[in-house]
Amino acid sequence: MQYFLTVPHDSATEPTMESETELDPVGFEQLIAGIDAFNKDLEESGAFRFAGGLQPPSTAKTVDGDAVLDEPFVVAEAYVGGFWVIETETEEDAIRWAQRASRVLQSRIEVRALQ
Repeated sequence: MQYFLTVPHDSATEPTMESETELDPVGFEQLIAGIDAFNKDLEESGAFRFAGGLQPPSTAKTVDGDAVLDEPFVVAEAYVGGFWVIETETEEDAIRWAQRASRVLQSRIEVRALQ
């Protein structure tokens, strides 16, 4: 089964790659190295399907028929900042990957099965 692992961010801060680089350089390098190692292990396991980071909601466009609005579809306290789509045999396996991602990112990770 495929699972959608999402990384929530507080919408008040809207972190971007540019703002992340303003963090402690050593800490930022360790974070990127941890993410790279996680992604490599995920790929080597065969569970990796694809992943990506998202720009903050302030950059979103919502399309409603012919209308294009310069705003997110939903205004919320948190938003999805990045994601992985993985494929595992069981939900427990997906949760184990999410636990590892959570430790690397020091963040919550939501796990949802794709239909």
